[in-house]
Amino acid sequence: QVQLVESGGGLVQTGGSLRLSCAASGRTFSSYAMGWFRQAPGKEREFVAAISWNGGSINYANSVKGRFTISRDNAKNTVYLQMNSLKPEDTAVYYCAAKTTSRFIAPMTNREYEYWGQGTQVTVSS
Repeated sequence: QVQLVESGGGLVQTGGSLRLSCAASGRTFSSYAMGWFRQAPGKEREFVAAISWNGGSINYANSVKGRFTISRDNAKNTVYLQMNSLKPEDTAVYYCAAKTTSRFIAPMTNREYEYWGQGTQVTVSS
């Protein structure tokens, strides 16, 4: 069983920055692929970013490319999402997810991930 706990969300103005963190339980975090997804009110959950076990494979949604950066620290069992130049349309609950069955890829679909955190709210005011 893997437990994921997100933190770092909050209220920020347009153009501002936030860094989300996701702390994972388990001794084999370094073998997980990790992803970030988000869900805005009335919308489906959508892919944001993903990273393979060592950062060798990284994917981003087109809507966040050049503004968001995903990274991980395997020694701390933590994955991060640095969000810059935030826009009101980035407002959503952000979830991290773990894929334990294949570490070499960075999946972009939510069905690939087995474990999910509870989410952290990000609100960008205009």
